[in-house]
Parts: sequence; C-alpha cells; structure tokens
Amino acid sequence: MRRKHPLRAALAAALTAATALGFAGTGTGTAAAATPLPAQVFAPYFESWTGQSPAAMSAESGAKHLTMAFIQTAAKGSCTPLWNGSTSMPISPATFGDDIKTLQARGGDAIPSFGGYTADTTGTEIADSCTDVQQIAAAYQKVVTTYDISRLDMDIEVDALDNTAGIDRRNKAIKLVQDWAAANNRKLEISYTLPTTTRGPAANGVALLKNAVQNGARVDVVNLMTFDYYDNAAHDMARDTETAAQGLHDQLARLYPDKSDAQLWSMIGVTEMPGVDDFGPAETFTLANARQVYDWAEAKKINTLSFWALQRDNGSCPGGPAADNCSGIEQQTWDFTRIFAPFTSGSSTPQNDFSVTAAPAAGSVTAGGTATTTVRTAVTAGAAQKVDLKVSGVPAGVTAALSPDSVTAGGSATLTLTTTAATPSGTHRITVTGTGPSGSHTAAYALTVTGGSGGQCTAAPWATGTVYTAGQQVAHRGHTWKAKWWTTGEEPGTTGEWGVWQDLGSC
Repeated sequence: MRRKHPLRAALAAALTAATALGFAGTGTGTAAAATPLPAQVFAPYFESWTGQSPAAMSAESGAKHLTMAFIQTAAKGSCTPLWNGSTSMPISPATFGDDIKTLQARGGDAIPSFGGYTADTTGTEIADSCTDVQQIAAAYQKVVTTYDISRLDMDIEVDALDNTAGIDRRNKAIKLVQDWAAANNRKLEISYTLPTTTRGPAANGVALLKNAVQNGARVDVVNLMTFDYYDNAAHDMARDTETAAQGLHDQLARLYPDKSDAQLWSMIGVTEMPGVDDFGPAETFTLANARQVYDWAEAKKINTLSFWALQRDNGSCPGGPAADNCSGIEQQTWDFTRIFAPFTSGSSTPQNDFSVTAAPAAGSVTAGGTATTTVRTAVTAGAAQKVDLKVSGVPAGVTAALSPDSVTAGGSATLTLTTTAATPSGTHRITVTGTGPSGSHTAAYALTVTGGSGGQCTAAPWATGTVYTAGQQVAHRGHTWKAKWWTTGEEPGTTGEWGVWQDLGSC
C-alpha cells in the first residue's frame, strides 16, 4: 500500500532476540491468548503517521477492526521495528497501546501491518533490512505481546516482492513465531497483502506463497490489493475484484490441494481504494462498486474486506486526484465504511480447532540409537477437544511409539523413534497426524540416520552435469528421486514440492 509522506529515518539500536524478547525457542513471552478475529472481518487501513487516534476514528466511523499501517525499520540494516520507521514511535504501550486496548474493549481489534510501499522500496521492510531470522521473529513476537493481538499483516510489494532472500527470511521468521505462539497456546494468524493483476497475483506473488509453504509458514489470509493495476485499460473495479480473487483461489488450490473450496475462499481478502486510486480516474472504485463487492464477498464467505484507507472515506475533494485524506468522488463521510462494516461476523462463535507441532522438528541418530521429540498441541479456536495422534512415514528398521497417543488440545506427547542396525541411512520424513472432531492437522519430523546397513539405493547416483528427462530416477542422500520433466544441475531435495524432483522415499 502507498503513503505519500517522507520517510523519517534515524538508525535505532538493533533489537536482539535473546535479551530483548527471550525468543529463540525459549517459549517465553505473554502466554494468555488474544481474542481471535471473526471468521469474516472488515478491517480498513488506518494511516498511523497522521497523529490521529485510531480509537477515536473507529468510534466515529463504525469500523471496529483496523489494519494499522505500517511497521518498518528506521534505516536499511536495522532490526528494530518502529511505527513508520520513526524512533519517536517505538513498539511499546506508549505508542497506540491505549488506542488498541480501547478497540479491543469495544469488541474490535488492530491488525499491525509490516512493510508498505515506502518500506518495500527503501529496504526498510524488516525482513529486507535485517538479515537475522531470529531477530525478525523476535520483532514479530514483540508486536504480538505488546499489543496482545491475534493477526500480523505483511504488506509486500514492488522491490520487496522480488527480494528472494528477504522473502525466505520472512517466511522462516513467520514459522518461528508461529511455533512460539502454538507453544504458548496463542491464536496467531498471518496475512500477506499482495499486489494483483485482474486475474490474480503475478508470478512473484505466487513464488512468495510457495516459499511460505516450503518453509512451513502457515498463511491464513492472502489479501489482494484490488486496485492500481497500471495496465492502461478500462476497468470495472468490482468485476476485476471478483476475477482477481478467482485467480488467487485457483492458485491457492494448487498450493493447498487438501483444502476444500470453502476453505480456500476463507483464506482470501480484498482491499479496495475508495474513489480515485493512484493510477487515476480510469481506476475509480464507486459506491455502487462497493455494494457489488460486499454482496460477492458475503456470497463467497471470504475472510477479509478492507480498503485504503479510513482517512480517505469522505467526499471533501470531489473531482480531484488520488489523495491520502479524501476519495476524489462525491460522497458522504464514512459512506464506504457503512457499506462494508456489516461484513464482520463478530457475533459468531468460532469453530473449535487446534494445531500440532514437533519440537524439535529434526534429529540425528546413529543406527541402533533412539531419538525423541515432543509433539505439542494447542487450541487455535474455540474450545479444547480430544486429539488422537498417529505416526506415518516410518522407514523399515524403525519403531515409533507415542506416549500418550491421545491428548486434549493444549497437551503434549512424546514421540520415541527406536532404530536398528538395519535402518537405512539418510534423512527420513516422519509425519505425526492429530485428528479431532474439527478435522486433522499434521507435524513433520526429519530423522537423519547414519551408519545404517539397510535399504541400499539401487538407482544411479545423481550427477550435477547429467541431463535427466521425465521419469528417470536417481539416488541422492538416501532417497530415490524421479524427474518430472527435463532437468540438469538441479539438486534433488532443493527444488521443493513443486520442483522438478519427486521424492519417492528412503532407499
């Protein structure tokens, strides 16, 4: 999303995960769970650099939930999160703390948003700025615990969308903070706000989501910026929102093949720009468009409805260009908010749900030895439920035992893996599945065995300079791999689930 004020840059002292926040897997931090957001939520953006009170503007407009923009660093290279990159606006109760408490007391909440156009083009988006994954995760944790919120938004666009190193760091940090939240029985959602074409996110946006899946980072909502197409075409902005979201739905279906159609739609959000957007009058979102988008969003049961920004929801500059403080069209103050506000399903009871994680998520053992890990469950919505645990993917020569094999969500079990001399060497992916009345969730554990004598690979070893075609098999690091298409130089095990090599298992 865009903002037009100059960046107030001053380098602040770097945030350290161990001393400032007690992060790095210690399980410290506030354990009390924040109130989850409704299944459907209207959360317009609030421009936090204006000096206005979000609580006061929420009360005046009727928007109970606000997406607060933006958190970034003061300068490239810093790991310290600040509101708007300003050292005068640290992440602390003194900055917006009372406002956010007021929103929560009224039944609403804030969604702090990292990034934004300015940060994404100046290298001050925290995962672009900071190269330490632990400190990035610690920054996320600090925001969560300081304001006791249940969702963080990542607004990633322009330069940041092509920064593959930053994307990978961000998703690794998201996975760390999600594991921390699960260990502390916290509900924590992550949304990604991304630019879009009229047919869904471009290739770099899809690549970002693929990287999240590869890193085990759960993306709860993908929020499309359904404006600023910059294609010099005529636009029906409501219809384009629908086609963009449909394209996203179809892309998510490929990324998450086990999700139902309803679950995929419940991962989608859209953000409009009331009136004239940054491109100009050719991309004007009208009140009639807003009513059409509202009806469509209700029918599809998408997760989030938003617009940029609450300060623009007035008609003080009709006929003018895009501005941060007015819509550029004739309207009454809060017209767009009044159309979208009923979308929030705040009175509904959240469906019971839970999570499953393994800590540690990997271990190494000499054949004949034993490895253990703790399988943790947590309540992520509603009330605790009984969760039955099962293990799959155990290779020959390994015995798996869970104690206990059934817990109440919030409880833990110990997974013991006992190997023998005949266990195949290599890294074996073992899955723990938790099943309850609301459905199933899984956790992965990577067991590396050395010195084993069993299951020798029969396929030829992979060679970096050899050309492989579809169907050919190779052996690499204790696994057999099959090429899905022509390839050379791509190492098996590094191309991901959607890459050229299909893992056929241990050998």
